Formats: sequence, structure tokens, C-alpha cells
Amino acid sequence: MQKNFILDASVLLYNPQSIYSFDDNIVIIPIEVIEELDSFKRDMTDLGRNARTIIKMLDEFREHGKLGEGISLKSGGMLRVHAQRTRDVLQNRGLQVGDHFENKLLNLAVHMNQADPEQPTILITKSINLRLLADALGIYAEDYEDDKVRFQDFYTGVHHLNVPPDQIEAFLKDGQLKLDQPPHNPNEYVQLISRENSEITALGRLRSDGVTVQPLQSRESVLGIHPLNLGQNFALDALLDDNIKLVTLQGKAGTGKSLLAVAAGLYKVLVEDAYNRVLVSRPTVPMGRDIGFLPGEIEEKLRPWMQPIYDAIELIREVDRRSRQRSLPADILESDEIGIEPLTYIRGRSIPHQFMIIDEAQNLTPLEVKTIITRVGRNTKLVLTGDPDQIDNPYVDSMSNGFISLVNRFRSQSIAAHVTLDKGERSELAEIAANLL
Repeated sequence: MQKNFILDASVLLYNPQSIYSFDDNIVIIPIEVIEELDSFKRDMTDLGRNARTIIKMLDEFREHGKLGEGISLKSGGMLRVHAQRTRDVLQNRGLQVGDHFENKLLNLAVHMNQADPEQPTILITKSINLRLLADALGIYAEDYEDDKVRFQDFYTGVHHLNVPPDQIEAFLKDGQLKLDQPPHNPNEYVQLISRENSEITALGRLRSDGVTVQPLQSRESVLGIHPLNLGQNFALDALLDDNIKLVTLQGKAGTGKSLLAVAAGLYKVLVEDAYNRVLVSRPTVPMGRDIGFLPGEIEEKLRPWMQPIYDAIELIREVDRRSRQRSLPADILESDEIGIEPLTYIRGRSIPHQFMIIDEAQNLTPLEVKTIITRVGRNTKLVLTGDPDQIDNPYVDSMSNGFISLVNRFRSQSIAAHVTLDKGERSELAEIAANLL
């Protein structure tokens, strides 16, 4: 049965390509949505770019017919711009259409369902409030879920295996172990646990074949920062392996994601000289948004947003200062070997020979993550940290954000590794608060 899908502006601003996601059904863009898109077209954020993209796409469709009558899509469906006047059918339901943009969409959906009940009309929007209103009016309404990942499918990057004790002995002796079970993902971390005594364990990482376990890199600390739990040991192994070009670290507040990433980056640049520079960015300043509202140069404007990174560097420097063999220069924050930059200016760049860290990546959309990862040049390692439970971006959620999308698309790639950190180490109070609040 063919269906009508009315797209809200929030869907098109999130992903202009969403019009191709509805198979052989009819995609309807109300003329009010085009007016809403027009109000974003001069915006220099990704919302503005997406608005300009979909407006240009619609203009190109005009070459193939009249938008009001319908244009065939490559997905097999049809795209139509609805511009007819629709009578007010919301008056008896407690709402007035008037000039309310959302009420106009609701009115159109009710009208179309009444006009042809045999061809269901569904409202697609990323606005929770609009979905609630639609449900109260008896209208089918859904979130745009084309790039969502079900919560139960979240990939942790860590596997716990119960094995005979002789396999652990062979692993520690030979430096490798071939598992006699279905293959897992490359670079998935493994904790081998003895079936006879659960306190006897060994840690390893799967090679590209998905069945051979190799030992972790032996490292007690990096610049005085010691891994304090199982997850941090796995994370440090991935961060220090130059063959792994993409590392994603997931975990709640206080699990040490940012601290480990910064420590590993400084170690790789200043001690091993494996990269030319550590580059750190955070999307707390939304990608593309002007940061000119704060006084001073870029560094001064960024300081409030990047303070967690400065805090991590200060902690590492303090630990290093107390050590017998200092590895960091006293003026590390003024050093050319470390850069803290906004994501605003990343589009169009090529970034080679750098240890690149994107903190708080859960606030990025899949398109923004693609923009970042396609800027990576030769011999650059990219590290993204994020917590899907702490999202401030209203256009993404715990299942549709760019961080989770990246984790699941790269989980089978031999150049990528993912680690979920589940134990907080900031303080006892912070750990309890993260679990309870």
C-alpha cells in the first residue's frame, strides 16, 4: 500500500537526502516547509548549509516536471510540493491553524487522512512536541530514523570469554591464541577468563582475522597517567597503536576518555615524535557557528568551551612536573606542538601528520562526523570521545548522533577500534552522581 509522508523542516535540515529514504511512497513537502527553510539559508551553520542544499535540490527537480504535480525520485517514489489551500479542520480539536507553522502541518495531515483513509498519511518530524500533538490528534507521526541504531545494538568493543585454563597459559607463553568460536570484529578487546578460577585472566586484542588474540602493548603509564581499570587499559592500547587510525572512546562523565586521549596524544608527539602536532577540538561551539560574541582572539574566545581540555593538560603537566624524568615543556600550552581549534574552520582543510582529538562527539550529526573524518590526511590518527547519554544538540539523540553512527559503521574495519569505558575514576562522588542522576 502506497503511503504519504509529510516531511517537517527539521528532517530536511537534519539530512537533505532524507527525501530518498521512503522507497516507492509519496514524499510531500508543504510549501510552509520551504518558507521555513528559506529562513535558514543565510545561516553559516550546518543547518544553513543543509537548507541551501535541499533548496538547490528542489530547484534542480523543476527541470524534470512540476513540483506541484509530483516528480519521480530515484528511490522509486514521488516527491510533491503541496501548495493548495487546505480548509481548517483543527477548530473542533482545540487548535487554531492561524500562522502557526506546526499547526499548518498538523492540519494538512488531518485533511489528507480524512480525504483518503485508504492511503495513510504519516508526519515525519524530529520535533518531539510536534509528534505529541500529532498523536493527540490521531495522526500517525514518526521520527526520522533512517540512520538510527537500536540501543540493544550498541557496540562496546569489548568481549569477555570464558576459556579453559590451559588456553590462558598457552596465550601467555606463545603471545597469541586462536579462538575456536565465530569471528568477532578486528581490534575488539578480549578478556580471557579461566573457567576454573575467574580470578585468572588475560587481556588481549583481536587481529584483523577476528579469531586470533594478541597481547596488549605493555604500558604501565603514559606521562605519569596510569590506567586504573580494564577499560582504560584497552583504551590506552588503542590510543598508542599507530596502525589504528580511528579510535572511538565511549563512556559516562569521569571515565577518563578525554584525559587518556590527551595524554596519549602528547606522548606520541613529544616523546615518540610519531606525529607533528596534537590537535584538539570540541563541538560545544556548534560546527559553523560564529564565535565572535566573546571578546579577544580565537584562543580567548574558545577558552570557556575548551576548559575541560585545558584541565586535562594541566593535570598531565602537574603529574609530569613531579616525576623524576620530565617529558613536557614548561610552556606546553604555548607550544606549537599542541593546537586547540574550533570545528568551525575544518571544512575544506586537509590535516596530515597529526594526532587529532574530537571531544564530546556525541553532539555531532552524521554529516558533521563525515565532514571531520574526510579531512584526515596521511599519517593522522583521529580520536573521538563521546557519551550518548549527554547530548545537547536538539537535532540528534542517543541513537542518531554521528558518534554512534561512526562506531557502528567502522566496527568491522581493521584500522578502527572502539572501547566503552564504564567505570568512573574522577571521584567517588562523581561516580555515584553519574549513576544515580
